[in-house]
Amino acid sequence: MTTPRPAASRRSRSRANGDGTVYQRKDSRWEAAGYVLAPGNTRKRVRVYGTTRKDALVKLTEKIAASNRGLPVAAADSTVGAYLTYWLDGVAVHHLRENTHTRYAACIRLHLIPGLGAKKVARLTARDVRTFLDQLRTTCQCCAQEQDANQRRCCAIGQCCDKRLSPLTVTYVHSVLKSALEHAVREDELPRNVARNVKTAAPRPRRFRPLTAAEARQFLQTASGDRLHALYELALRTGLRKGEILGLHWEDLDLDAGTAGIHRSLQRTRTGGLTTMHTKTRASERRIALPTECVHSLKNHREHQQQERQVARTAWSDSRLVFTTPTGGPLDPANLTHRFGRLLNRAGLRRIRFHDLRHSTATLLLEQGVDLVVIKELLGHAHIGVTAGVYAHVRLRLQRQAIDTLNDVLSPTDDGTDDPPATAAVR
Repeated sequence: MTTPRPAASRRSRSRANGDGTVYQRKDSRWEAAGYVLAPGNTRKRVRVYGTTRKDALVKLTEKIAASNRGLPVAAADSTVGAYLTYWLDGVAVHHLRENTHTRYAACIRLHLIPGLGAKKVARLTARDVRTFLDQLRTTCQCCAQEQDANQRRCCAIGQCCDKRLSPLTVTYVHSVLKSALEHAVREDELPRNVARNVKTAAPRPRRFRPLTAAEARQFLQTASGDRLHALYELALRTGLRKGEILGLHWEDLDLDAGTAGIHRSLQRTRTGGLTTMHTKTRASERRIALPTECVHSLKNHREHQQQERQVARTAWSDSRLVFTTPTGGPLDPANLTHRFGRLLNRAGLRRIRFHDLRHSTATLLLEQGVDLVVIKELLGHAHIGVTAGVYAHVRLRLQRQAIDTLNDVLSPTDDGTDDPPATAAVR
């Protein structure tokens, strides 16, 4: 005879009104169902699944919580436009940096919703995605976004400017769509991610022309009289990113030991202005050794900053940053870019991006035979494949030099004498 469950046990597993229901299916999976806010300000019953009761319950609770905040919860029978809006504002916003979220929003608004927004998510096919991406590659964006309508130019006057998206931008749009649909697959709202079945041609890597050793020396010589000499020296000798340099605090530096801890980055965001945030990736958080020249220039910079503090007096803003404005405030990344351009003009050098100082550091180190692993740790790359891929052109040039050196050794000598036999084994 089966013993009935105690009433207290049954009550502990009951759910309040509006919290939905959770039960186990015949296939042993757990299913949770409840009513949430849907696009069009309507209520809709959604179902989520999990391997355990807790998994299914957590998924349903997240959807109900988002619904209570006024965010429509899109399901597989929603349109692509509604689902992308839900995913961007209800899911991606919690794990993306603000600037990345802004770029995702522009990508969805300008390209994905106009191209695929009216289609149903459940009926979206790989062919739809492929056709959409092909149209992005071949369609004039000035005409597609009707930028010419008000100004009477381009297609509006029958003279198309043929302004097309770059292959890199098309790949970026594709990646945003894949990320959104992948969330639907994880939530068991779609059986598969059709965007992953579409292969796009890998865009050509961005070409950059790093400074040569002679140009780097000329740059440092010109920068020696600049107020931010220590910043430029640090950028070229260590390969730190612009945001990492601008986010350095004095407590991050140990000038006696000659080291620097990289923990944060200074960025300008649309809502917060100049904001200090975590480094780009977990691998970017690191401790690096400072060259002796950087230690000297940083000590001089600290003395100069103390003089500026005395001049500014009450107007001084104690931000604890290493590199600041004359009144102690944070340096705007855009202003640093302008200053860097003027410095290049004074040095008589070609125009490059500030980020190319980082490329110059890695290139010069590779050309001096520094191990790729060491460069990867210095630059803070997440994987060594990133380092190897970005600087493949340098490795090919080094291979050519090695082959030429071997060719010189194998070439016959003029006097016909043989070289002494090698005594060391090659490993």
